[in-house]
Amino acid sequence: MRSRTNRLRATTAAALAVGMGAAALTALPATANAATDGLSVQYRTSASGASADQAEPWFKVTNTGTSGIALQNVKIRYYFKADSANATYRFACSWAVKGCANVTGTFGTLANPTPTADRYLEIGFTSGAGSLAPGADTGDMQLRFYQSTWAPLNQSDDYSFGASQTSYANWSKVTAQLAGTTLWGQAPAGNDPTNPPTDPPTDPPTGGATLFDDFNYTSHTDPRISANGWSVRSNSGGPGVSGATWAPENVTFATTGGNSVMNLETSTAGTGASTEQTEILTKATKFKNGTYAARVRFSDVPKSGPDGDHLVQTFFTINDLKAPLADDYAEYDFEYLPNGGWGEPSDILYTTSWETYQADPWVAVNQHSESRQSYTGWHDLVLTIDNSSIKYYVDGQLFGTHDAAYLPERPMSINFNQWLIDFGGLTSSTPRAYDEQVDYVLHVKDQVLTPAQVASKVAAYRSAGTTFQDDVPAA
Repeated sequence: MRSRTNRLRATTAAALAVGMGAAALTALPATANAATDGLSVQYRTSASGASADQAEPWFKVTNTGTSGIALQNVKIRYYFKADSANATYRFACSWAVKGCANVTGTFGTLANPTPTADRYLEIGFTSGAGSLAPGADTGDMQLRFYQSTWAPLNQSDDYSFGASQTSYANWSKVTAQLAGTTLWGQAPAGNDPTNPPTDPPTDPPTGGATLFDDFNYTSHTDPRISANGWSVRSNSGGPGVSGATWAPENVTFATTGGNSVMNLETSTAGTGASTEQTEILTKATKFKNGTYAARVRFSDVPKSGPDGDHLVQTFFTINDLKAPLADDYAEYDFEYLPNGGWGEPSDILYTTSWETYQADPWVAVNQHSESRQSYTGWHDLVLTIDNSSIKYYVDGQLFGTHDAAYLPERPMSINFNQWLIDFGGLTSSTPRAYDEQVDYVLHVKDQVLTPAQVASKVAAYRSAGTTFQDDVPAA
């Protein structure tokens, strides 16, 4: 990733815009039983004005079926009209009977915008939220969202907003899904919230130039790494704290659960000179439209030493910025901050699509999705790019859809790195080290695969004993 110490520190204010075993790469959503399962959603607003500093949709979700449901399988969508094409939003939970730590909020873009909706806020639950017995409800969830710039919101043209709903009542202008099946509400026309489909295809399309690497290497000096098109970074420069070095010896390989795994270790003792960061990237910039996928293990705590550093763990694609605000720049990121940073107080996962930027004075043109919760453990990350949109998936679920304005104009490299934003999270001279692990990486040129199809393709490579393939042509 390019030098971004200043760029990403500023992103929150300027333009910022969820452990799987080795045997199963992707968990497909269970299908809800329409005969026994049911949900209803009550809504009220605590900010009823046409204009407000922040929207305050409050919800209660009731199990109207005849069997218990796990709340982690429930998703609610609130639909609204963005205040501008480049507007970015943040979610917050003020109070919830189930506990704010167990309520998540992510933003997405509708595939078919309408005059009253082009975005949505999707509310989800962690496993800590527990379950609902038949007839039980979640209790009060006092939620809110606002523009990242704190500019006023216009709620009067928002599909799900009800100015007169100042006390709880059933509200059909929000949707609720259970295990991928919509059981409540009506989405804006042409925007069925079911994604992925209830019964997605699992067989990947045939053909298609492909890069697959199982990272079956012995060490960072294994000559096959370079022969297979990878570079383990050792040159200086950003991103990260000033004075840090990039240590190729800290990129190691081992076998876990029967699969070969790459480990990226980043360590520090609280100074730039003591900080060693890690990165591996393709030498070729030849990847553009199609599907990108990786199975990545994020870590919330260090493997040794005290915890708290502002760490970034990544999987991304990128090309070079030829000039400030050059319109042929492209970058697509999964970035996990286990201890916060960039103004965030705790763990958060970002997906960000970049059109361009200027470093000085700072100008950024991007779109993002985010989720403020822990993602420690193994996760299947999928990014798809076609001629109409960019889509990000986490563990088989759609995480964010970004607009055609952010599509790439030139091919890119594929990268993984782990680095420190600053020392604001932990002021200590005690040595500590953090790990990010990668199980595999896959790119299929010019084909959009579902997460289930990705899992099928990876399983086929492993069944055949194939640890590496690259027939993607040079750009």
